[in-house]
Amino acid sequence: MVSSMGSESRPYLSLVIPAYNEEKRIASTLSSVQSFMDSFGQSYELIIVDDGSTDSTLDEVRRMVSGDGVVRVVSYIPNRGKGYAVRQGVIASRGEYIAFSDADLSAPIDQLVKLFDAIKSGYDVAIGSRAADGAEIPVHHPLYRELGGKALNMVIQALAVPGIKDTQCGFKLFRGIVAKDIFSRCFIDGWGFDIEVLYIARKLGYSIAEVPVKWSHAEGSKIHPFSAGVKVMQDIIRIRTHNYGPKQI
Repeated sequence: MVSSMGSESRPYLSLVIPAYNEEKRIASTLSSVQSFMDSFGQSYELIIVDDGSTDSTLDEVRRMVSGDGVVRVVSYIPNRGKGYAVRQGVIASRGEYIAFSDADLSAPIDQLVKLFDAIKSGYDVAIGSRAADGAEIPVHHPLYRELGGKALNMVIQALAVPGIKDTQCGFKLFRGIVAKDIFSRCFIDGWGFDIEVLYIARKLGYSIAEVPVKWSHAEGSKIHPFSAGVKVMQDIIRIRTHNYGPKQI
C-alpha cells in the first residue's frame, strides 16, 4: 500500500474519492474538486484511493500530489471493490467532516453545500439522493437500469433500511467522528457497502438526512446491473446476520 501523507493538522473536510481505472477523467475531476474547495473557504484534504487500477490512474493522481498535503494518495493491489476503497480512505482521513464522492462527479461537487446544510441543521449523516423530492436529473440512466434500480431499492428498503429512497448515490457526508465509528465496523467490500453504512448508522442511532441533489448519468460505468443486484442481495443477508456491536461514542 502506498500513502502520500501531509502535515498532521486537522482539516475541516476530508473528501474521499475512490478510483478504479479512471485515467481518462481523474485529472479533470481533481481539478474541478480543488477549484470548488478552494472557493469553499475551509481547509480540506482530498484522499484519492486507487483501488488496484491496471491503467495509469495512479500516475495521473501522483502528478497532482504536492508537498502541502492537500491531495493524498492511498494505493494498493489488487482491486478490492468500492466499499473497501472508501473504507481505506475514511481510515486515512483526518477531517472534522468526512465525505466521499464518485470519481465521475455524477453529483457535481457544488452539491456538497446541500449536504453541509443538512449536517449543520443537526443531522449526523447527509446522503445525496436521486429519488428524494426536488432532485434534478438532467441525464438519466438508461431505462432498463433506472427501472432495475427502483426495483432493487424496494427490496433494500424492505430488508435493510426502510424509508431511504436512494441508498446507492455515491455522494455522502458525515460528521468525522460518526464516519470513523461507522466505517470501523464495515466489512462489505463491494457495491453493497452503501447499504451497510446506512444500516449501521440506523442501528447505532445516528440521524440520516436524505438530500435531493443534482445528478447526471456518466458514461463509463463499471456496474453490471444484474450481477451487481445479485451481489447486493447477498450482501444484505451478510449485513443482517452480522453482529456490529454497540455504539462507541
